[in-house]
Amino acid sequence: MEDTLIYNYSRSSSLGKKGNLEELFLAKYSEIQKNTDAPCYFWGNVGQPFILARCLITLSNIVKSSFNLSPFQMALLKDPVVTAGNERLRFEGFSHCAGVYARIDVLPDGLDGEFLENGTTNVDFNQPMITALGSIRPNENIMLSVGEKEVGVYKEETKVVERKVPLPVKWIKGLGTVQIYLSESEQLHVFNKIQTQQLFRGMPKGVIKSDYYLIVRGNKPMFSPVKSAEAVCVGGIHRLRLLEPLLPYIDYMQVFAHSNMQSTTWQLYMGNIRFSFSLSKESWRGFSGEGALLDSLVTEISDEWIDVLDKYAYANQSFNATALALEDNISLNKMTNLTGRLAAMGMLGYDLDDHSFFYRRLPFKLSRILKLNPRMKNAEKLIEDGKVEILNTNSKRTEARVEGTGVHHTVILEEEKERCTCEWFSKYQGERGPCKHVLAVKKLINNE
Repeated sequence: MEDTLIYNYSRSSSLGKKGNLEELFLAKYSEIQKNTDAPCYFWGNVGQPFILARCLITLSNIVKSSFNLSPFQMALLKDPVVTAGNERLRFEGFSHCAGVYARIDVLPDGLDGEFLENGTTNVDFNQPMITALGSIRPNENIMLSVGEKEVGVYKEETKVVERKVPLPVKWIKGLGTVQIYLSESEQLHVFNKIQTQQLFRGMPKGVIKSDYYLIVRGNKPMFSPVKSAEAVCVGGIHRLRLLEPLLPYIDYMQVFAHSNMQSTTWQLYMGNIRFSFSLSKESWRGFSGEGALLDSLVTEISDEWIDVLDKYAYANQSFNATALALEDNISLNKMTNLTGRLAAMGMLGYDLDDHSFFYRRLPFKLSRILKLNPRMKNAEKLIEDGKVEILNTNSKRTEARVEGTGVHHTVILEEEKERCTCEWFSKYQGERGPCKHVLAVKKLINNE
């Protein structure tokens, strides 16, 4: 059974009415901030409450969905993560299978209120609240509160537990991996509202097991089962149907693709609200199982760096690795590895429009997240047991031998290529990150 983190809410999220004003309260939970002087993260008006309500319902549908698990495995609901700070709110979550990642960005011009605290938490998405969101009408005013709005310090000991919710470890792992894929993606297409609706109307019916390709003929985008030049590969295309309820409200849509087509991202724009929707390469492959971050974890980075950043960085703050390296006289290589380690721990998100990472202060204990890379731990064990032998190495090429179970594997590292004779490398050819043997060799030569 998959490891889970069990967390409790003090009360349920709800939508209430005070006079002529609707008041939306999203209950929060943090494993590391059990007592706080701030009554909530954000309290104020939402500029587009009807659109935000539709986005939150869509996000809820995404986190309840799965494309490779049985109904029994899907029985437990998962609640989204919200980050508040830097004058914006971000709601994000994964499908149960972690193959779909979605995020709502409410930008500064879409909020009129006060950020009483910056941070990241889980919010309770219960069914009564979802039903209430569905009742919000266009042009209706609502106040939004993320967290408990009350006077004084709220003591953990006095809380009454309404419900317990398990958060899969794969979500925490996915928060790291998906950001790397986003940072390596580029914008390929911009479609207006009519083009976007035409594209989705032409989507094939049913569950599609083969790859489809996004192509543009003339001024018309379409999906095709036939690959062609400049086509964008989309695996598990039926997952895009989760976006259909939002299409009547969009201004336009942008499509981003990973450089090696490991993911695609479909970003909807609705005034001051953005809805990002990322798909893994195939529906059976969740973002949590990929090895995109492992290369960045090869070089050792002191945990003190992590602690310092977590104490002094604030939620949604832009994280510019190059600027930080120049300002603090840190080598770019070390900053690259620090960025990778922060992302691996889920502490960085990526904004496609701003072309930059942003910081999220997770509501989970860092010690839990540091244990989530078994391939790296296996590589360290190979080094510790003396099973890695460097045969020859120079600036352009390294050849090594790594002892396996009843066999020795040959690892060759070159400037733009790496190879291993193990079964993992033969099967995936580097598409799912380096194998433990390659990682062991890299770690050994990088830290000598």
